[in-house]
Amino acid sequence: MSSDIVSSHAGDEKNRERTIIKTSIIGIIANVFLAAFKAVVGLLSHSIAIILDSVNNMSDVASSLVTIIGTKLAKKQPDRKHPWGHGRAEYLTSMIIAVIILYAGITSLVESIKKIITPETPDYSAAAIIIVSVAIAVKIALGTFVKRTGKRVNSDSLVNSGTDALMDSIISASTLAAAIIFLIWHISLEAWLGAVISVIIIKSGIGMLTATISHLLGQRVSVDTARKVRECMMSFPQVRGVYDLIFHDYGPDKFNCSGHIEVPDTLTAREIDQLQRQIAIELYVRHGIILTALSVYTFNDTDDREKAVRGQIYDIAMSVEHVLEAHGFYLDEEQKRIQFDIIVSFDAPDRDAVYKEVVSRVREAYPEYELYCTLDTDFSLSEQEE
Repeated sequence: MSSDIVSSHAGDEKNRERTIIKTSIIGIIANVFLAAFKAVVGLLSHSIAIILDSVNNMSDVASSLVTIIGTKLAKKQPDRKHPWGHGRAEYLTSMIIAVIILYAGITSLVESIKKIITPETPDYSAAAIIIVSVAIAVKIALGTFVKRTGKRVNSDSLVNSGTDALMDSIISASTLAAAIIFLIWHISLEAWLGAVISVIIIKSGIGMLTATISHLLGQRVSVDTARKVRECMMSFPQVRGVYDLIFHDYGPDKFNCSGHIEVPDTLTAREIDQLQRQIAIELYVRHGIILTALSVYTFNDTDDREKAVRGQIYDIAMSVEHVLEAHGFYLDEEQKRIQFDIIVSFDAPDRDAVYKEVVSRVREAYPEYELYCTLDTDFSLSEQEE
């Protein structure tokens, strides 16, 4: 692979790292100021909601620090123990951020319950109202900026931080509403509002934690990514079909991929070798995805008998409910052997039963042939399941 291509992607990753760190630093500065102002106002006005809001801002500071550390760790070069690099460190930092948010929510819920049992009368001032109002505006601007940047550079940590900041703006708005209600009607909703805020924070933390764990467990690649890879491979005129795509996620924007392509059986070994190399380069240039393996299925469109048998077997397979795809057909007339693969939807109550039904129907249609049918797993979302 050309050194120019590699250096280009290295430059893109460097820019991504700088963007994440710069955005995190902006978040740290904004949250430190907000936390300090809210803490002072909360203590002076005896407002548990404002104090909890201040604590939540400090958890945002911790989140930004963790994001910076995770980004630095993820950029470490591959070594003997980790030949695919350290990109998954970003998922670990996203998990830590989620745990921080979850902890903040639980502790604030405990404090709110204490205040419900032993209430304190808040004492709001004009300064308190003004500061909370400014905090709402700052949090909306900060959250929108951080979340948009996170999506642009594909950083779950930044997206989580931005989402949390936008939630903070809603929480601060609720605090402001409680202050206005108290000033007008002298009804204190402080402790109850703190409990509601805490539940929202806990729910957010659980959602972020679940999403990050899903990445670490190995969730399916997005339909969009799978489609782009298929389209890239299909752009070569020799390729008639792309199947069995398998993706390995080694961090944001760090995918390895393998799969099968279907090509004419007239291609020579040299031509297939060149085709595989060209596909690998094109896939990396367009999408930054490393092609680790590419196997080959062959087809023959000059043999009318083979075309007829292939078409009939595919029709039989696709007539069985929950079969998404049939591919990889091979007919050996000398050995009286038929081979093909099928993909069965995960929605099927019993995938093995679907497989056996397909095999049974094909055997009934071609009893004189030895049958080899492979039950494939749809590792990347097929377009039939969108």
